[in-house]
Amino acid sequence: MRSLSYVQRVSLDFTGTLFPHAICIGDADNDSLNEIIVGDTSGKLHVYKNDDSKPCITRTCTGMLTCVGVGDICNKGRNFVVAVGAEGWFHLFDLSVVAGARSDSSNQQESLFSDDQKPYFTQHIPANTKVILISDIDGDGLSELVVGYTDRVVRAFRWDEPNDSSDPSSGQLVPLKKWLLEGQVDSLSVNPGPDGLPELMVSQPGCGYAILECTWTQQGSSEEEPGDEAPPTPGSEGHSRDVVLHLTTGRIHNKNVSTHLIGSISRGSKGDSTKCGLFALCTLDGTLKLLDSSEQLMWSVQVDHQLFALQKLDVTGDGREEVVACAWDGQTYIIDHNRMVVRFQFDENVNAFCAGQYACKDGKNSPCLVYVSFNQKIYVYWRVELERMEPTHLLRVLDERPEFKAQLEQLGVDAGDTMAVRGLVGELLYGHALKNICK
Repeated sequence: MRSLSYVQRVSLDFTGTLFPHAICIGDADNDSLNEIIVGDTSGKLHVYKNDDSKPCITRTCTGMLTCVGVGDICNKGRNFVVAVGAEGWFHLFDLSVVAGARSDSSNQQESLFSDDQKPYFTQHIPANTKVILISDIDGDGLSELVVGYTDRVVRAFRWDEPNDSSDPSSGQLVPLKKWLLEGQVDSLSVNPGPDGLPELMVSQPGCGYAILECTWTQQGSSEEEPGDEAPPTPGSEGHSRDVVLHLTTGRIHNKNVSTHLIGSISRGSKGDSTKCGLFALCTLDGTLKLLDSSEQLMWSVQVDHQLFALQKLDVTGDGREEVVACAWDGQTYIIDHNRMVVRFQFDENVNAFCAGQYACKDGKNSPCLVYVSFNQKIYVYWRVELERMEPTHLLRVLDERPEFKAQLEQLGVDAGDTMAVRGLVGELLYGHALKNICK
């Protein structure tokens, strides 16, 4: 297992405390460049842009924020920022106007960036929120909001707005479904099923997961009061038509260990022939697994760190997303589809972690790792890139480059003479240093 050393980083000021799901990366102001959105326990919502240490936007919400998200929840063709509190207050922000006002006077910008800006919309939903997901979960091309709660309940909502309304904030969240799970909900994700349609997935303790059925899409189905069905038991996949449990095989230390998952992991251009989506699981006792939607195990890895966060990120630029897992002590693992593992050690204990494409430098999005420490700082490692995941040899890399053979010919060195080539490369890399040491 190779160790990496990333040094390009910026630190952002953050004076509050936050829950692990109260940070995300997304295009908050619809300018095609991603921002970092953070919600703290005092109800403050902060938006960080570029490498500025101070938040460019701050908003005040009601209650203690437990999770934030970015997406087209209103299905208007642009992103909105969502912040949900532990007390059940749902806040919706439209920050597009901020991006449109950047060319205006400074007084206008100050009024937009001020803390007095009210939410686009506020609504009270059931309390004790833990994690949220904004995605198309039923395959109709429209986004829904899925909320996971601390009492093992998952609820789905849809934004509903009158067609004849002139007020853009006259809509509201309409409940669609309630599911009751057997174990605690730590992650929500969507993954393409074997037929290519999205499947709503929720993590379950013991390196398990459940697929939640969107029964409102079934013609003639009678929607009983959501949640009336009894919670399923392991191995009883056919017992409930709404919750289908899956328990992965392999080495599990504790059946109650907390589990996180991430779905819709891109296969890249090489995976276009199959509709099955890839998803990953990690547990607090160090188990990591990659599977596809047909339940085929791609690989399993065991590490000696407590993993609490799971993300996906294309670090090689080939279109295939690697699995990124972070431990409480800052140890970060990056694993590709072929089980090649590299690791990076962040030098502090971690309060929260996320990864994604963030516009930190150069005016464009690049792969980034974001760590929230306990010393009131957010550290962003930008341009987290690798030429390849698999280990290789310097001479093998040089042989793949036509200009290397051309330069060997100019120097009179036979490219087929391995010993001569090794001697030349060794002299260029270490020759002068060795001579100086000998002197």
